[in-house]
Amino acid sequence: MSHTPGARQAQKLKTRQALLDAALGLLEEQSLSSLGLREVTRAVGVAPTAFYRHFRSTADLGVALVEEALGSLHPMIRTTVSPAEDSDERIARAVELIAGHVAAHPAHVRFVARERHGGVQPVREAIRDELARFAEEVRAELAKDAESAGWSEADLRMLAGLYVDQMLITASLFLETLDAPEEERRLAARTAERQLRLISVGRRHWLD
Repeated sequence: MSHTPGARQAQKLKTRQALLDAALGLLEEQSLSSLGLREVTRAVGVAPTAFYRHFRSTADLGVALVEEALGSLHPMIRTTVSPAEDSDERIARAVELIAGHVAAHPAHVRFVARERHGGVQPVREAIRDELARFAEEVRAELAKDAESAGWSEADLRMLAGLYVDQMLITASLFLETLDAPEEERRLAARTAERQLRLISVGRRHWLD
């Protein structure tokens, strides 16, 4: 049974995930540009040639890590700007969701924060493309809100970009205080809420 196509595919997927997990762990202490595939395969316990059954290069592996880190966040991003709640509730909900995500996936958040402006071009481009998708989804949600009446598409895109950038800043803030005392984490949350509220106040008065 171990040689059936289904079993082989399952083993292939397991090895691929092991390579991704090992790389993410190694990237806690270094950038992707300095990561060697032999380091990754050694951590997994497979031959270096096995790496190429799953990824063309470490850059290709990095792009897969971007998809893993950011691909599942689209529903959360839309939730943070949903017009279903009032502004303060929306902001509190956004900060809560971001804090929870950072606590659950600190290595992924650290990887994206480091590689967003890192030295591996395909990875930078993958992060840029995912963030552009986030911004477009946020723009679409903002357009449904009554507060957006009279806004141009260009201004809605600008506002969406501000929200996405601020979410990244908030994630970095929570990452820095992940192991800090409770009072410091609460202060980080209050700061994040105030920063988002400032954007919200500016939004209400943009057309004045």
